[in-house]
Amino acid sequence: MPVFKRSVRYSPVKASDLMSYPPVVVSEDATVEEAAKTMWDNGVGSILVLDKDGKLVGIITERDILYAASHLLLGKDLKAKSLMSKNLVTASADEDVASVLEKMKDFNIRHIPVVDQEGKPLGVLSSRDILDFGVKLLSLFIRST
Repeated sequence: MPVFKRSVRYSPVKASDLMSYPPVVVSEDATVEEAAKTMWDNGVGSILVLDKDGKLVGIITERDILYAASHLLLGKDLKAKSLMSKNLVTASADEDVASVLEKMKDFNIRHIPVVDQEGKPLGVLSSRDILDFGVKLLSLFIRST
């Protein structure tokens, strides 16, 4: 019988460890074209929509921009608040990435805003952020064998 018992240590990777920050944001009164240009300029696939108090009220993704383009809504002074998704799925900064991945799968989404307790955005965790982390882990594992 061993004298020492080895304990299993599990240190979960948190949303704040992988999220992109600071979040790319736009006012709810900005036009869809302004939101799309900001997304392009920052190389992101989503943009968070904030109210006057800086609270998260929505998200616009690449899919939303494609919808607007395919329905000939661009160039018509459409506001971000008219196109944004309002029923947001969010994560807290200390939430386990496995839990966030589960939300992404369950709701068929690729971007999850990470918010503080007041609902103000801290960053965005995308499927790309998680995939990049997974690739790094896998390459470490392959090199060690």
